[in-house]
Order: sequence, then structure tokens, then C-alpha cells
Amino acid sequence: MRREIVINAGNHETRIAILEEKELVEVMVERPEARRRVGDIYKGRVNAVLPGMQAAFVDLGLEKTAFLHASDLHPSESDLDEMFEDEEAEGDGKKDGGDAGGGGGGRGRWRRDEPTPRIEEALKKGQEILVQITKEPIGTKGPRVTTQVSLPGRYLVLMPGHDHIGVSRKIEDRQERARLKALIKDIRPKGSGLIVRTVGAERGKKEFQDDIKYLEQLWAKVDKTSQRAKAPAILHREMELTTGLIRDIFTEDVAQLVIDSKEEYKEILEYLKTYVPELSSRIKLYRGQEPIFDHFGIEAELEKAMDRKVWLKRGGYITIDQTEALVAIDVNTGRFTGKKNQEDTIFKTNVEAAEEIARQLRLRDLGGIIVLDFIDMEIEANKKAVLETLRSRLKRDRSRTKAFAVSDLGLVEMTRQRQRPSLATYFNQDCPECGGTGKVLSLASATIRIERMLRRVGLRAKEKVLLLRVHPDLAVHLVEQNSDLLENLERTYKFRIEIRDDPSLRRDEIRLFRGRTFEEITKQFER
Repeated sequence: MRREIVINAGNHETRIAILEEKELVEVMVERPEARRRVGDIYKGRVNAVLPGMQAAFVDLGLEKTAFLHASDLHPSESDLDEMFEDEEAEGDGKKDGGDAGGGGGGRGRWRRDEPTPRIEEALKKGQEILVQITKEPIGTKGPRVTTQVSLPGRYLVLMPGHDHIGVSRKIEDRQERARLKALIKDIRPKGSGLIVRTVGAERGKKEFQDDIKYLEQLWAKVDKTSQRAKAPAILHREMELTTGLIRDIFTEDVAQLVIDSKEEYKEILEYLKTYVPELSSRIKLYRGQEPIFDHFGIEAELEKAMDRKVWLKRGGYITIDQTEALVAIDVNTGRFTGKKNQEDTIFKTNVEAAEEIARQLRLRDLGGIIVLDFIDMEIEANKKAVLETLRSRLKRDRSRTKAFAVSDLGLVEMTRQRQRPSLATYFNQDCPECGGTGKVLSLASATIRIERMLRRVGLRAKEKVLLLRVHPDLAVHLVEQNSDLLENLERTYKFRIEIRDDPSLRRDEIRLFRGRTFEEITKQFER
């Protein structure tokens, strides 16, 4: 499979696109005011310990307080995948390091075979601890953190305080896995664990030793800074988006990387010359007049990625609805009528939808619980084929995924690792008219609300003149469609109603004033 990376590096935004066989499958965006924080290390202060939730809230000096669960005081080895999409920790080492209650960012002293300590026994309010962000703030939730620091290099991940070793699960050859484990077992620094990353396959002792030297120096710097810093304070920032991408996924299977910034082009070349000089020839500086994303057809695909409906090549389509709790994806035949029979038409639509769903999950960076509503099929073999197609395409995803069998209701439930907000979060905001619901009060309903409000005024107050300010659309609806209603209210309650249109108001927003003093009385008579 031909993979390409295209980078649009602007002053106010960096966008990175990954293409597979010329098709856009992944986009990452970073802006100076909203940089990604996964991997950043902080010295934080415990704000609250909640035994009932087995969690603590930690002040990092950010806008939102971080969430630390008891399981993240001593994460299992599989939990270490949260930081690195392709690593698997294996081993039977113990976790050592500073005492749990120690200041200066010490980490807990617990063995792997011991149960997770209770949060109230490990932490207390006001305590200073060393933590690393594993998930970005999403919605109303703050970042999630762990006390187990993991530092990624080009070929290895260093985990201070562990002494086990591991190899990326994507390195499947048994002999190569055994070779790597034996190699890093001999060179593993005392008091630290190591995981071989996917790009470490076929690498030798020299490359690993260079990586270890760099990572140990980095950890020593973080540890030293921690001793001097007063919480809350940042101790280490993860690499910027472009550099981190080069380190993590620019490997031999990437045919080329094209970037439109001469400065960043030079920086990438310098990095590659140091670590992987054999890949330097694959970096290209884009010199065209046309914007780079337009040239590669990415801009148009990005715009489609914001749409709720995604059309399939045969004429079917899927709809994607993202909620607070989960993502719901529905499959429809649309304009595709098929040539043989209904079951065949449905099967082909579902297969095509399964392929597109896997791509859209990566492209939109959707995570958490995902429910897929494929079109009902009668033949069991067809159901299995659709599920297999989905699982096969999901294997290309850098984020961890798990798709379950078709349920009794004909739904496929799946999960996808979520470390950051979805792509739409970077480009969109909630509509000021509807507050993100996609719905606004109808003109008829708004009119009824106004009627109720005016009746309350008539019953509770003795007003002579009322001033009603509404959106122009609602004003026209009141005057043209409901003049009889207004006249009846005026006769019944002996007041005069003046309607003023105000384009600055939402379509369903109503503001009521006393006509003589212009005092707003909306809230007094809304209910």
C-alpha cells in the first residue's frame, strides 16, 4: 500500500494529512492557541481526593483540572498503550521509584502482583505529584493523567520506575520478537523499562543504545526540573505535531512526505540525518503556486468530512451523528438499487459502508463507544463477511479499536481509543442559534410562548404599553399571521403592544420591555 504524508504548515495552523493509495484517511490539526498536550509532563497539586469515585483531581495550571483514576496510579501494562498506539508492554518486573507520599513528584512503590492501592491511601489533598497527560480535555472533561511517565524515542519507549521489557504487537515475527527482547534485556538501564516500537524492527544494538542515551538524558532533565519546580508547573512538552509525526510514523512504508514550509523542511531533514538518514530522500519541498492541500485534492475531502451524510460510490450513504455518550452511524441503500436481488443489494451496500466507516472513523478521529446500524441481512455468511471487512479495515487504524459481533438487534458495537477531541472540534463550534442541538423553536411555538408571556403580564401587572423585541422572521410572522391574536390580547388586558424587529437576536429569542421606562421584564414573565 502506497502511503503519503502531506503537511500544510501555516503561521496560524499546521495541518497534516495521511493518504493511502491517494485516498485521505487521517488528518491532524494543531494551532498555537490549542496545541496538543498528550505526552506533556507536569508537577501537579492534588485538589481533591474522592474515595467514592476512586479518583483525584489534580491542578496542572491549565484551564481544566486533570482527572487521575486509582488505576492510573499503577497502570497495567496494557494501559501503557494509551500513550503509544502500537506498543505492548510485556514482562514481570516490579514498579519502583520514590515513595507515594514524597514531594517533588515521586511515584508510588507498588509491585505488579499487588492490588491497585486505594486512592485515599496513596494521595492526600495538597500533595504534589508528577503526572503525564494521556488524554486531551474533551467537552466538559479535563485532561486525564497517569503517574507512570513514558518517554518515546525513535525506536524505544523508556518507562522510568519499571523494569519489564516489551515489543510492539505489530512486530509479529516470533524470531524477531525474541531477538529484540534478548537485545534490550541486556542494555536496559537499571530502574527503567523499555518497549521496542514498531520502527525498531530489524534495528541493532547501536540504534537502541543511542535512543536510550537520549531518553535517559531527557528523563534526568525532567527529574531535575521537578525537584526545583513548585506545583503546578510543566516539566516537559511533547514534540510539536510535525516533529512528533516524523518520529512516530515516518517509516519505510511511507513513499514520500511533502511539506510547503522551507523552514520546517530543513528541520525535518536535520532530524532525519541524525536518526534515519536513509529516509531523507523521501522528503519533498512543495514549490507549486496552488495551495498544497488543493493540489493533492485534500481540501475538498476535508470539507466533506464535516458533513453528516457521506455518499458511497454505488449510490448508498451513511449518516454520522456524534453525541456526548456515543457515535451512531446508520447505513442506507440510497440511490443504489442493485441488479440481482434485495439481499445482494443490501450486502454490497453494507460491505462498501464498512470500508467507508473505517476510513471516516480515522479521518474524523471519532472515539469512544460507536454503534453501527447496518442494513438487516438474512444470510449469516453475509453478516460475517461485512464484519470481517470492517475489522480488516480497522487494522490500518493507529488507534486501538475493537468491533463486536452483530447483536440481536442487528447492530455492531465497537470502541475506538480516544485521546483527543474529534476533528470537527478543531473546525466547528456550536451554532449560536440552536446551541448545537440542530433545532430551534418553530415560529408557531415562539408565538404561543409570547402569548403566554403577555397573558401573565396582563394578569399580574397594570402595563399600558409593552415593547416586544424579536428576530425579523418572528416579527413578520406575528404581524402577518397573528394580528388577530395580538389585537385580542390588547382588548382583553387593556395594553398596547409594539413590535420591534432586531436582527441581532436569535430566531426564537424573545425580549419584553415596559413601554414607558424601557425596563426589561422578560425573566419576570417567562413562566
